[in-house]
Amino acid sequence: MAETEEALRALAHNVRAARTRAGLSLDELGRRAKVSKGALVALEKAQGNPNFATLVRLADTLGISVSALLEGPAEGRVRVVSADAVMPLWAGEKGGEARLMLTTSGPAPVEVWRWKLEPGEEYPSHPHQAGVVETVSVTAGRMTLVVDGTEHPVEAGQTAAFDGDAPHSYRGSGTGTCHLIMTVHIPPGPGSSA
Repeated sequence: MAETEEALRALAHNVRAARTRAGLSLDELGRRAKVSKGALVALEKAQGNPNFATLVRLADTLGISVSALLEGPAEGRVRVVSADAVMPLWAGEKGGEARLMLTTSGPAPVEVWRWKLEPGEEYPSHPHQAGVVETVSVTAGRMTLVVDGTEHPVEAGQTAAFDGDAPHSYRGSGTGTCHLIMTVHIPPGPGSSA
């Protein structure tokens, strides 16, 4: 329970700081991210339990990574993260899950995700901000990547890259569990030198 409270406090601080840096009121952030003002007030007070889609919309609107919203203070030069130490941000109905392992620092951060999709299980993602590029590298099994309505089969040993500003979804296919590593490349934010 203490870890959950600590994570909510870090999220509250990070959302408030990013909103302030962007010069947005609660009303304006809510309008742009399609999140109610009440939910934002609760979030900035470290209350409530925002879902994954809300976190993605907030991060996209603020021009930062999802993990930048979630992470606490830096702990050193090298970060080693175990999958079992990271809570899933998405859990599918058939046992699939998505875990945000870490985000690199710098003006154009990269999120690193571990996904597991069961056959027929699907996660639909809304379009991200312009300039976001995603890659999916299947390490076991098969998946179908759907980008802007077109299906692309991706099998173990294959990697696909696409612009994330189009509607897209990830679907487990084949007969076994699909494991994949996804990266989300976020363009430099306002005021960066890159």
